[in-house]
Amino acid sequence: MDANGIVNKARRIVARHRLAEGQYCRWLWQNEKGRRELGVNEYGCADAANILYTIGDFVREPEKRAAWVRTIQGQQDPGTGMFTEATHHTIHTTAHCLAALELFDALPLYPVKGLQKYMEKDSMAQMLWALDWDHEPWSQSHQGAGLYAALSNAGMMTVEFRKNYFAWLREHVDPITGLGLAGRRGDAPLCHQLYGWFHYFFNHEHAHMPIPNPEKIIDSCIDMYENGGLTEKFCREVGFMEIDWIFAMNRASRQTPHRFHEVKALLKDCAEKFLPYLDSLEEEKDDGLNDLHMLFGAMCAVAELQIALPGLIETDVPLKNVLDRRPFI
Repeated sequence: MDANGIVNKARRIVARHRLAEGQYCRWLWQNEKGRRELGVNEYGCADAANILYTIGDFVREPEKRAAWVRTIQGQQDPGTGMFTEATHHTIHTTAHCLAALELFDALPLYPVKGLQKYMEKDSMAQMLWALDWDHEPWSQSHQGAGLYAALSNAGMMTVEFRKNYFAWLREHVDPITGLGLAGRRGDAPLCHQLYGWFHYFFNHEHAHMPIPNPEKIIDSCIDMYENGGLTEKFCREVGFMEIDWIFAMNRASRQTPHRFHEVKALLKDCAEKFLPYLDSLEEEKDDGLNDLHMLFGAMCAVAELQIALPGLIETDVPLKNVLDRRPFI
């Protein structure tokens, strides 16, 4: 499968979002509600860097890298150390911007004081338990997983915090599905538990920690794929659902031989559906492609499929998944 068309499309889209050196907008046009910030944007800058890193076009010149770092660092609140943007929780925005800085081997200008209180074991546990695992596990994971990623990418991680964090997740994970917390399913569909728990998976991968219950994760992911448990827009939309499922399947299968050949067959089936869909989209009209954050999610999925299916997906330059370098997307 030739994915060079998708890569070239992503390259052109990023170029059209460029406002100045190291400065990018997230969207090129407004939505119906007229609420989009069309100027320099936290996600525009971060995701332009993420996409260029993924496709092998990451900025190399020191002066250009420095301009990009200044732009992202300048979006940090000096008092709290947090980053804020209207579409996501501030912990998500903070983790995402810090993860982008890490691509440049850069740190934020100020300590992330807004998260320091959660470095104590009891405060961290209270924060994680208080998340709405019952009804909004997908969006709430941005906070629970963003906490670890932000501290790590800010250079604030400690061995003690890391041990406490992963011990809490290991002790509370649902042993039946491998997704979400035991006893905290509520009315959220299982796919939303997956889309949320994915964020904790990439933290485990970053810390070289074993993902809890990989066999159960694989069973759940296969069942959802084969029996309509994923949303109807799966592989029919530009976004993050695909990378969540692909990453869970591929990384869990690295830790167990459980249903290995089924995993590979379904990942191949996913690639055969998703890549032609991305190829078919008109880059100057599609609203998903217009959003650099959603485009980044799609490019992560293509990169992870290429990693998971050696020899199947061809690109001039092998794609890289940013999650193999640092946590958070």
